[in-house]
Amino acid sequence: MTTLDAPPPNFRVGHVDDHETVQLGFASLIAQCSDISMLASVSTVRELESVVNVLDLVVLDVRLSDGSTVDANVAWLRERSVNVLVFTAADNASEVRAASRAGVLGIVRKSESRDVIIEAVRDAARGNPVVTTDWAAALDSDPELAAAGLSPKEQEVLAHYASGDKSAAVAYRAGLSSSTVAEYVRRIRHKYAMAGRPAHTKVDLYKRAVEDGILPPPNS
Repeated sequence: MTTLDAPPPNFRVGHVDDHETVQLGFASLIAQCSDISMLASVSTVRELESVVNVLDLVVLDVRLSDGSTVDANVAWLRERSVNVLVFTAADNASEVRAASRAGVLGIVRKSESRDVIIEAVRDAARGNPVVTTDWAAALDSDPELAAAGLSPKEQEVLAHYASGDKSAAVAYRAGLSSSTVAEYVRRIRHKYAMAGRPAHTKVDLYKRAVEDGILPPPNS
C-alpha cells in the first residue's frame, strides 16, 4: 500500500495595524513563507469581517487610531474562535497586560528578528502559546491577576497536565487515578473561573500555570 505524505500546513493570517509601513513590512515577511497565506491586511479589526471565519490567526497591534481598545478587539476575535498574536512596539505596559488578560497567545516586538517573528506566527497559528520575556514581564507586573488559591496537589496536577501530559500520565506521576485527575482538572478550571481568569482549554491552563509561576516560561 502506498502512503501519501501529509500536505504542508497553510496558515491563514490576517494583520491589523494602522501604519502602512508596518503593514507592508509584515506582508513582505509573510510573502517569503510558503506555509503562510496573508488573507487580509487592514487598519481596524472590524475590517476583517468578511474573512474572519476562515482565519487561523490575527496578528494585532495593541493601539489603533480608530479609538478601539485592545481588550475589546481581542474579545471580538476570540468570540469568533480566532487566535490572536500581539505584534507591538511594547512601549505601553498597561496595554500589553490588557492584551494578555483578554486571551492573546503571545506578544512579539516589532523589533524582533525575522526568524523570531515568523516562528511566533507559526506557533500561534497552531494554537500554541508564544511566551516571550515581554509577555512574562507584563504578567509579573499585573496587579489584576487574582490568585486562584490552588492547593499544592492541584498545582502538581496542573503542572503535569498543562505541560502536555495525558490524563493517564498525570495520574501515574501524581499517584492518582485517572478519574481523580479529571476531577482535579475540573476543580482547577472552576477556581480560575472564580478568580476571573477562565481556562477553558489546555492552552489556557498552560498560560495560567506560567502566570502563577507553576511552570516556567519556555526557554527560561
